[in-house]
Amino acid sequence: MTATAASTSRDALDDKVNQVFAGKCVRKDLVRAVKVGANVPVFVLEYLLGKYCASSDPAAIELGLTVVRDTLANNYIRPDEATKAQSKVKQKGRYTFIDKVKVRLVGNTYVAECVNFGSNSLRISDDDVHAFERLLTGGVWAQVEVEWDESDSKAPFSISQLTPIQLASFNLDEYRKLRTQFSTEEWIDLLIRSKGYEPSQFSQRLKYLFLLRLIPLCERNYNLVELGPRGTGKSFAVQELSPYAALLTGPTTVANLFGHMNGKVKGMVSIWDVVGFDEVADLQKMPKEVITTMKTYCESGQFQRGAESFAGDASIAMFGNTQQPIDVMVQTGHLFAPMPDIIRDDRAFIDRLHCYLPGWEVPNMRNEFFTDHYGFVIDYLAEALRDLRKLNYTELCDSHFGLGSHLNTRDRKAVRRTVSGLVKIIHPHGEPSKEDLEEILKLAIECRRRVKEQLKKMGSFEYSQTSFSYSDNDSGEEHFVGVPEQGGQDLIAAEPMAPGSVYTASVTGDGTVGLYRLEVSIAAGNGKLKPAGGISGPMKESIQRAFAYLQANKSAFSISHEADSYDYNVEAIDLLGNKVEAEVGVAFFLAAFSAIRRAPARAGMLVMGDMSIQGNIKAARSLVEPLQVAMDNGARCALIPGENKRAFLEVDTDVIDKIDPIFFNDVKTATFKGLDLN
Repeated sequence: MTATAASTSRDALDDKVNQVFAGKCVRKDLVRAVKVGANVPVFVLEYLLGKYCASSDPAAIELGLTVVRDTLANNYIRPDEATKAQSKVKQKGRYTFIDKVKVRLVGNTYVAECVNFGSNSLRISDDDVHAFERLLTGGVWAQVEVEWDESDSKAPFSISQLTPIQLASFNLDEYRKLRTQFSTEEWIDLLIRSKGYEPSQFSQRLKYLFLLRLIPLCERNYNLVELGPRGTGKSFAVQELSPYAALLTGPTTVANLFGHMNGKVKGMVSIWDVVGFDEVADLQKMPKEVITTMKTYCESGQFQRGAESFAGDASIAMFGNTQQPIDVMVQTGHLFAPMPDIIRDDRAFIDRLHCYLPGWEVPNMRNEFFTDHYGFVIDYLAEALRDLRKLNYTELCDSHFGLGSHLNTRDRKAVRRTVSGLVKIIHPHGEPSKEDLEEILKLAIECRRRVKEQLKKMGSFEYSQTSFSYSDNDSGEEHFVGVPEQGGQDLIAAEPMAPGSVYTASVTGDGTVGLYRLEVSIAAGNGKLKPAGGISGPMKESIQRAFAYLQANKSAFSISHEADSYDYNVEAIDLLGNKVEAEVGVAFFLAAFSAIRRAPARAGMLVMGDMSIQGNIKAARSLVEPLQVAMDNGARCALIPGENKRAFLEVDTDVIDKIDPIFFNDVKTATFKGLDLN
């Protein structure tokens, strides 16, 4: 008995899988062991292993491995051995091979092609063709007994027996019915093992991220992007899990993707279920018209070639490598930075992406992450995912949940498509519990919000409404969904902060918002201002003006002694990391007064506006954008210059409902309205 045969210990899930899906599962460590010495498709290996090694007896497994290896050694035809294989049939009269068989209809006769055998004119019986319809739609890997007939000099070869070793038929109804015998947790673990990974090594969230990668395979016209570090298996699902997916590793053309202008030659989106783009950074030289055509296709599944309009079902999946840690990317730019300019500059194309999968959360693959347990034979899972494309669960969440007002039509479509895809994968029978459906819905909203958040950071206020939420139809309670890497709802604390801390915001002319937390601390000294090193430009100037006003009016505020006895250390924490130049005079004055009086600012309050050296209030440039961002990040009230009262009418009603305005016309009013001085 070898170490291979005895390397694993079956658990309860293994026993259940082998009982319920007998002959359709395989031990994944055996696949890895045999794959090392066999240059054959994975699904061929897995089918043979599932046939000969579906046992718990180590001796039986070892015997099965011997049969598999012998079968591959004696019967698999390498493409460069075609003539040798044909000669062997002629010498022996008949011989059995492993090859891919395709069938076409010539006149009234079916004619077969054995790809590696090197002949496209083999005779085949009508019964075999009718039994295995997939022979007519792309071909089937099979054990083929080829017979020699010397009397027919033009077509001496015929198929006397054909036994598929790739799934020749699939029963979706049976698959969906058998799913009901597993709990949600068991089924998820089975799917993770089917991909070759060991679920016990991963958190529940990470398991869901692995399953997100499967959605393009089971959902028509689904658009996914995943960016993350190298070595995390981003393109594995498209490249290895399905014979119906194609992975491109460089630029392509409109003709290749969408077909020739005359419409006679089909493009990839009409042939494949998924078209994947690996290493998207290498697409820099791709023609602009490819992105333009893809933009239309990703929206509607339609594309124009000449005077005709065509449709395709292929999903689009894009994979790329991040070059920096995620916290650096969040602080210094946006999460589409690894994309080439040709894609990054077309925000309308990016807006058509249904899901941004956070690839940086997936760890680099290590030995302990690979499973030694049973999972589905890959070909069986691939057929299941393909047949599930026929189903539609986009309306399923409506029975329990409603989507928030910030999700526009395109957002809702994206969320529903992600929900539909995950339901097909995890609950193919279409009956998830309310709790399971809610977990799926939250992830779907998060993945779509990630797209919109980056579009907002890229400078377009058109995409500013990113406070994505859903409501429970039974209780009416609304739940907001954030994106983990940006802090979601937690940037503005709901509870009171320590004295000296105030939230403030500023907006640039193009609508980009800067959100800051000013922190002022006092220490024994002689009345000096000590800004931290990161404070410069307009922010530093506005703080200096406000400090000069405080010193000049210390008697009026009854702080003469304190103003002269302390030094003021001030720091500005950039909460969004976009380095917006902000004028924050009023916020600084409140923070300094708060530190002196040891009185905290109101909980969840944002302070807006600037001031002159004489204390005159400067209105905020705009309220719409900063209040929207503040609401998205947890603000409950805002201290606003009185001159902005009319501008408050332009603010979205959702924001008005959630943020209480507190207007002021002078610094003293702002101070006493904004601080808890009781």
